[in-house]
Amino acid sequence: MRYTDVAIVGGGLAGSTAAAMLGRAGVSTVLIDPHPTYPPELRCEKLGGDQLDLLRKTGLAEPTLRATTLDGEVWEARFGYVVAKKPSDQHGIMYDTLVNTMRAQILSSVETIYSKVSRISNSDERQQITLSNGEQISARLVVLANGLNIGLRTMLGIERQVISSCHSITLGFDVAPVGRATFDFPALTYWSKRSSSRMAYMTVFPIGAAIRVNLMVYRDMTDPWLPEFRRAPEAAMHALMPRLQRMMGEFRVSGPVKIRPADLCTTSGYLQPGIVLVGDAFSTSCPAAGTGTTKVFTDVGRLCNVYIPQWLATEGMDAQKIAQFYDDPEKMACEARCLAKAYHLRSLSLDNRLSWRARRWARFLARLAQGTLRSIRNGFSAGPTDRQRDAAPNGRPQHGRLA
Repeated sequence: MRYTDVAIVGGGLAGSTAAAMLGRAGVSTVLIDPHPTYPPELRCEKLGGDQLDLLRKTGLAEPTLRATTLDGEVWEARFGYVVAKKPSDQHGIMYDTLVNTMRAQILSSVETIYSKVSRISNSDERQQITLSNGEQISARLVVLANGLNIGLRTMLGIERQVISSCHSITLGFDVAPVGRATFDFPALTYWSKRSSSRMAYMTVFPIGAAIRVNLMVYRDMTDPWLPEFRRAPEAAMHALMPRLQRMMGEFRVSGPVKIRPADLCTTSGYLQPGIVLVGDAFSTSCPAAGTGTTKVFTDVGRLCNVYIPQWLATEGMDAQKIAQFYDDPEKMACEARCLAKAYHLRSLSLDNRLSWRARRWARFLARLAQGTLRSIRNGFSAGPTDRQRDAAPNGRPQHGRLA
């Protein structure tokens, strides 16, 4: 029997971040995951906005961001026209690279066991974990960070409810320009013009030397459009976005097309002594809404910075203690925002009622006005020599400069 204060089950983004944070805080911790190196998986491929602030609160930001690629500027296209070219803080990184970078920050004081968990029994005092190889671990607290795997939760009487089946689908692949070295844009976000396209948006951004595409659509996994896209992705993209060529020029899909559906799920029966759920193990988010990493960093940040130190300072680990985390105002607000954003984006993309059509037009006009004003301000702020130096032979600005 091994003894520890905290046992983390699952070494994805949530589990690895928690292990790194607790190790730095001097908390006796064991991380359990079957993979010595986290394998490739189509999940989060960008960090930006409030996610960067949440990442900094974990104390793990600097090494993590060094592994990313900052785009610096993004072109925004709506209704087939570039309406804005604006500064961007989006950092591209493949999900397995992100997780393995987090794992590299786990101190040697945190024991990592490469195995599967076959059973968990819990109580108000200590929890017992049985591994697939027969080994046992006794912990005061078990952090379930095993994502979509439901076996252990079902064993504990924790049930998952699907509230929106196949809410969105993500297609991920690499692209390369044809006949030239680079695209004209540092990064591009292309919003759909027609609700009939069943598309939210496409985002094109750099990760290292590659140019990555995430295409977010609302379809069923049985839709014949998906295998047709895999067969001829360039033709499918031009059919979906008729004016795409004016922004991207000639291009080719240079890698395999990966497809990942996402259900929106919640959990019941989760309030139990000695067990706490984080990330997708508690509830899922919509990748199109881009809130998955926000949820993970909020959950892990609040749990490791606030609640685990408090819980370990006193005897016992009853359900009343665990409830403090689930009732945390920041966590609850984050859950509500993520769910609302998932439904709002779907309606904004698909709903043809007058109110939603008006919102789509309002967004187009607002972004166009903002982009125009930004271009005018930048034009006035740059002197003649600056404008001459920044202009390329074709009259467009060089990468990294605002238009």
